[in-house]
Amino acid sequence: MEAKKTDKADLTKKTSFFFSIGLLVTLGIAFMAFEWKSYDELVEIQGKSTNVFEEMIEVPPTEQPPPPAPIIQQPQIVEVPDEEEIKEDIQLKFDVEVTEDTKVEQVIVAPVEEKEDVDQIFSVVEETAEPKGGMPAFYKYVSEKMKYPAQARRMGVEGRVFVEFVVNRDGSIVDVKSIKGIGAGCDEEAVRVVQSAPAWKPGKQRGKPVRQKMVIPIIFKLG
Repeated sequence: MEAKKTDKADLTKKTSFFFSIGLLVTLGIAFMAFEWKSYDELVEIQGKSTNVFEEMIEVPPTEQPPPPAPIIQQPQIVEVPDEEEIKEDIQLKFDVEVTEDTKVEQVIVAPVEEKEDVDQIFSVVEETAEPKGGMPAFYKYVSEKMKYPAQARRMGVEGRVFVEFVVNRDGSIVDVKSIKGIGAGCDEEAVRVVQSAPAWKPGKQRGKPVRQKMVIPIIFKLG
């Protein structure tokens, strides 16, 4: 037969009791641990807030000095030496008594006539100088009198020669020269023809004949 244990010796009946006690002890320890951590954090946070507040109170207020007053320069007074006194006294003597019946003679000043420069040469005048019969008649004369230079003909030179000259007050042509030419004897031939041309009608300024400078082209063209 199997031996049976007594009720006192049977520990299985008290297992649930011991388990309950252990669970209560464990929960108590865990609860104490959480309460202790929260308290430490609260004390530490309050300590930090107190220190910051104390530091803010201890900072003295900043004093800003007032801005410097602007420097105003006083104007300097410069003494000007007195002008030299005029030693000579101006004495005015009036020997004529002026009354209401005194008549003042009117002084007439004659205008000064400007001397006309007869040698002055104009470039532009009121009435321009021109050949008798007009420019077509002048160029007809040139074509009849001009001889094409042999050198220019051999070389085949063509173009315009600009001739400058002065028309005198009497219409005569003087100071003839080539100011832009083509060479090969054409410049000299153009000057020769203009020098031998008949007199022109002189230019006029204010209705009077004057000397005028002219520039005309002479055309050389092989036919």
